[in-house]
Amino acid sequence: MKTSVGYPLPQGCTLTGKTANFSIAVPEGKTCELLLYRRGHEAPSDRFLMEEDPVAGNLRHIAVALERPERYEYGYLIEGRSGKDVYCRELGQVKSEEVGDGKGHEEYRYRIASDTFDWEGDAPLRIPPHEVVAYSIHVRGFTKHASSRVKKKGTFAGIMEKLPYLQELGINQLHCMPVYEFDDNLRYKNYWGYGEGYFFAPKRAYASGDAVSEMKELVKTLHKAGIELVIEMPFTGETPLGRMIDCLRFWVLEYHVDGFLINPALLSPGNLKNDPVLARTKLLYKDDYFQNTMRRFLKGDEGMVQEVIWQLRCLGSAEGRFNYITSQNGFTLRDLVSYDGKHNEANGENNQDGPVYNYSWNCGAEGPSRKSAVQKLRLRQSRNAYMLLLLAQGMPCLLAGDEFGNTQKGNNNVYCQDNPTAWLDFGRLPKEKELHDFVRDLIRFRKEHSLLHPVREMSGMDQTSCGVPDVSYHGESAWRAQTEVASRQLGVFYHDTAKGEENLFVAYNMHWLPHSFALPTLHGGLQWHVCVSTDEGVLKETLPVTSRRAIELPPRTIMVLKGK
Repeated sequence: MKTSVGYPLPQGCTLTGKTANFSIAVPEGKTCELLLYRRGHEAPSDRFLMEEDPVAGNLRHIAVALERPERYEYGYLIEGRSGKDVYCRELGQVKSEEVGDGKGHEEYRYRIASDTFDWEGDAPLRIPPHEVVAYSIHVRGFTKHASSRVKKKGTFAGIMEKLPYLQELGINQLHCMPVYEFDDNLRYKNYWGYGEGYFFAPKRAYASGDAVSEMKELVKTLHKAGIELVIEMPFTGETPLGRMIDCLRFWVLEYHVDGFLINPALLSPGNLKNDPVLARTKLLYKDDYFQNTMRRFLKGDEGMVQEVIWQLRCLGSAEGRFNYITSQNGFTLRDLVSYDGKHNEANGENNQDGPVYNYSWNCGAEGPSRKSAVQKLRLRQSRNAYMLLLLAQGMPCLLAGDEFGNTQKGNNNVYCQDNPTAWLDFGRLPKEKELHDFVRDLIRFRKEHSLLHPVREMSGMDQTSCGVPDVSYHGESAWRAQTEVASRQLGVFYHDTAKGEENLFVAYNMHWLPHSFALPTLHGGLQWHVCVSTDEGVLKETLPVTSRRAIELPPRTIMVLKGK
């Protein structure tokens, strides 16, 4: 084989044509050999000593010309032991064995990833943040259950098979939990994928064939359907900063991903925006403030109105914030309205793991219930939760399966449950079609009304000199919000004249008693019409209210009215 000195960056194995460049960090003074294996063979076919480079620090590098690169795997021998390539792009064979010193020993082998994928001119979509409706999934759990009815269950290809479902629901951004190679079997089953891993390599177990090509095909297919892909890169405190940034750049350039979910304690979205490669990439992070505020308002806690006003209005997209009421870390929406406490006994930690404060309410019975009143209340509360999420003006993110009442049976920490407890049961969809259709129609309603997803945050001032502010807050009396501690109700009036006069009024009654809401007076012959109600759903033909002055809402009900 013809070899040359090669180049130190990028690290890992980079294929250009038929020449593979290998680069790995090795401590000073230690020996390092590159081992090449023909796929399926136990012993290396070739070995090359990698000399120290006086200029490139601890990086050793060499380039090798290969007639058929796809037929080879590679590994390193550092001071006689198998070396780990944390920059590998595709994992190969990993062997574990006992050695003479009695310690476990692993032999790491990696594949030379092909560079021949045809992107067909694909590029990140760059959907404006105010137009995004996101949907959060676990790649394996999304389609692993038999009820998904896809051919390639639990894979990137399985997501592609479910694309019509995602499009019909109306989402345009997909959030994926870790998709890189990670150790599945730590002390407990590592289903979520958090922790150290091969951050540059897509997970083989999530692919029905070649992981690199299938992951790229997923991104390209989603983009053709108008859906962005955001992948979670949590990293750990052990991950060097340089490697984190290299990783994000790699997934943007090599996989065309649209954005990342990152840990702001390790990486600042603001600082990353100064990176020329990441300058236009969406950098998001989780913040439970919206979730906890809305959960408490939903179940009827007192003293929440002022916080709700702020959360309904705050965009937060410039800082990387987005809104959610449920996420993988905690209850599903069905469990949020069905359990007062967590039930994580199956995790084997004596129910000591998982969030303690869930701000949940079981609607009168712990767990499954056949009582009609309990079932109806849970459906209403689920609708209310979606109204709180999708009528807030920041970027919303739905948890996969919530739209058809997916349950984890009260487990709020399924990090170790790679089984039907954590997989989505699409078999619930026919039974929960009413909720699913409500969510689908509510997403469509949000998209149709720019007042609900403005480009810029509303100020509460008269922006167009029309005598009415862009957003105002009301209660039993018009123009006066009830923000006292005992209040559990709020009216929000949205007004815009930019594209012809548009008026929306949203009434939130989270009390267990009915309440009357004063309606702001409309001019020019307009009258208030009911468009959406957690009593009735999203109405195809809107209903005019009987009085222009006030409307009464039943207990635990949210209603949207439009001036027509």
